[in-house]
Amino acid sequence: MSANPRRLRGRVTALTDRLSERAELDRLVDAVRGGESGVLVVHGDPGVGKTMLLDHLAGRASGSGCRVARAAGMQSEMELAFAGLHQLCAPMLNRAERLPEPQRGALRTAFGIAEGPPPDRFLVGLAVLSLLSGVAGERPLICLIDDEQWLDQASAQALGFTARRLAADPVGLVFAARDPSADLAGLPELEVDGLHDDDARVLLEGALAGPLDPRVRDLIIAETRGNPLALLELPRGLTPAELAGGFGLPGAAPLTSRIEESFRRQLDAMPDQTRRLLQLAAADPSGDRALVWRAARRLGIPVQAGTLAAEAGLAEFSGQVRFRHPLARSAVYRSASLSDRQQMHAALAEVTDPQADPDRRAWHRAQAAGGPDEEVAAELERSAGRAQARGGLAAAAAFLERSVLLTADPARHAERTLAAAQASMQAGAFGKALELLATAEDGPFDEFQHVRVDLLRAHIAFASGLGSDAPSLLLKAARQLEPFDLDLARETYLAAWGAAGLAGQLSGRDLLLEICHAVQALPPPPGDPRPLDLLLHGVALLTTGGPAAAAAILQRAANVLTSIPVEDVLRWGWMATVASTIVWDFDSLHAISARQVQLVRDVGALAQLPIFLNQLGIVSPWMGDFAGTVAVIAETDSVAAATGSPIAPYTLLRLLALQGREAEASAAIAGAIELAAAEGQGMAAAWAHWTAAVLYNGLARYKEAASAAQQATSNTLNPWMSMWAMPELVEAAARAGDLELARDALERLAETTQPCGNDVALGIEARCRALLSHGADADDRYREAIGRLGRTQLRPELARAHLVYGEWLRREDRRLDAREQLRAAHDMLTAIGM
Repeated sequence: MSANPRRLRGRVTALTDRLSERAELDRLVDAVRGGESGVLVVHGDPGVGKTMLLDHLAGRASGSGCRVARAAGMQSEMELAFAGLHQLCAPMLNRAERLPEPQRGALRTAFGIAEGPPPDRFLVGLAVLSLLSGVAGERPLICLIDDEQWLDQASAQALGFTARRLAADPVGLVFAARDPSADLAGLPELEVDGLHDDDARVLLEGALAGPLDPRVRDLIIAETRGNPLALLELPRGLTPAELAGGFGLPGAAPLTSRIEESFRRQLDAMPDQTRRLLQLAAADPSGDRALVWRAARRLGIPVQAGTLAAEAGLAEFSGQVRFRHPLARSAVYRSASLSDRQQMHAALAEVTDPQADPDRRAWHRAQAAGGPDEEVAAELERSAGRAQARGGLAAAAAFLERSVLLTADPARHAERTLAAAQASMQAGAFGKALELLATAEDGPFDEFQHVRVDLLRAHIAFASGLGSDAPSLLLKAARQLEPFDLDLARETYLAAWGAAGLAGQLSGRDLLLEICHAVQALPPPPGDPRPLDLLLHGVALLTTGGPAAAAAILQRAANVLTSIPVEDVLRWGWMATVASTIVWDFDSLHAISARQVQLVRDVGALAQLPIFLNQLGIVSPWMGDFAGTVAVIAETDSVAAATGSPIAPYTLLRLLALQGREAEASAAIAGAIELAAAEGQGMAAAWAHWTAAVLYNGLARYKEAASAAQQATSNTLNPWMSMWAMPELVEAAARAGDLELARDALERLAETTQPCGNDVALGIEARCRALLSHGADADDRYREAIGRLGRTQLRPELARAHLVYGEWLRREDRRLDAREQLRAAHDMLTAIGM
């Protein structure tokens, strides 16, 4: 969803900008521009940011008027003499004719341009020096050579020779290497280290789609030494449980046989007690030195074992237990036998404070258990409750799954399995949730538990596919729940209504009406209606009675849905924006969306996060916040990829259409329509047609806009989709001269705007009425639209009102007035990025 990509994009550049390193490179550029030469060897571990620094230097040099030449060493070409040098010099060979004959001949032979005996390496070096100096005589030259460690030897020698002999020519040579070759020895160096802890922490957290346990975070940062690439790549190999709670074990990550064998050879050469100490340290991912030593004493491991372990270079036992590399930890842990691991975890559990760290103690006890153990299972269940309370759904799922394995009592086993499946589903682990449900069904379930299994399957079908099967499954589950839990039944009916809306025409109006009639047949809830009751009653009334019948109750719902508790957000909060959407209340829509995205993000509910992000992505473009929209798109993609949820690119389609990026928008629209058909997401097709209408109206292709808008407005199962597309249909039909179609669309639009009576609804209606009006009446309508929309946050709609008013004034030959409106529209659209 990448994770929280809004933070990642906002900070990655800042984190990896390497201010001091950039300053060093900038000084070199300034020196070359001033007529001096400059040489620098940038070196550091793979992934630390050397290539990024070269990219910065290239941009800085180009922007300063320098010519830039680049080359990169390649392992596949290390045996090809002068291959790297040819990369660098090929664009300059038109100047080779000006070189002295011996140099020119040597260079032509080296590059295979001319035949001859092997060239003299000294002459080749002189030729390169002369060539670069000659090019720099016309314009300062910066040469960038990446992955110097993989240059062929002949190229490395020639470039090293050249670097040492640059005199007063405006030439810069900058090399990047993991370990610079001997040919660069003695040249000025710039070592690039890992990020500082604070920056590494933000980068790591920004790369994740869910929450990260602070101890695991700090250990990853320590063991990667702040290497940016390692920080971004390492989490891909870790499970949500490992990331969220830190209780997963490094053995869960597979190693390549080559790396594993390398570490095993080092371990095999160590004394037994040193090996046991390392295995013990690997068994606890907290890096707590004192804890490891307390457990070591219980196992009879002497202090001297730590000295030998540190001398071997696999781990450090100073302030924090830190392995040389995360893969070293994994290999060490995997080297222990099962019985040894159990013994180590038992020792770690015994020395873990049950008051200060009950969850880690429970996890170690679970790993030490050799079979069912109700005491440990119950402790894990309590740990799951604590994890869920603090927002660690993935950790809660991991605790519960382990608790299931240690539970012997059939009834408790069934209940814990259901709880584990629920937590796994919410954490986005759909496959694991279905696997647990399949196991649970073999147990002694009562009728209510069987219904809960059906409910979970329905929710998984919806969250993993958002397709046309989910509405009927949710309806079935809701009906089955009525005798057992009316509140849960109401939540499930609401989910069924929302799923039917997303499936659109593919689910059928009969099913939607069936859901609404079942809702209206429910007994009234006791006491004052809660937000859930208002929303459920409102959407049922909307379907059966229309916008006018439902407006008042949905307005009440919109007002109270801005502050529902996080528990309700997780259960049915993804439907909370429906009320504000239907009544054109964008202030509430934004408040609800922004709050709920943050809540869901914080608790790590990855299964639902893409839906909440899309809701925020709906409102951001309406308000002209394109930067926020881009952030939402990136995060949605990241999270959807992590969970495997094939959600349509709603936000991207809207953004591309508003920006008028025809080629990209057309491809995305076609892809969304194809996805809608494949995944049963009818709303995605309607959305694509709406965005096509926006795109074509912006491109003044009104017949195509009208056709697309008609397809979008034909989907009556998505009331918000139809009402948003109606203004596009009015404008497109009016501009295309189809006044009957435009008036019909205006009447349908007014059915949704008049009952609401707010500035957004009436402002958009006034703009549409103006398009079909004449003379003073049109003038009044345009002014009303601008006045009303000017009191809202919908800047794009206000800009469009200025635009159509200005165009109308120009047709009325009121050019001065038109110029004022058109200038306002132009300035607003430019500022927004439309």
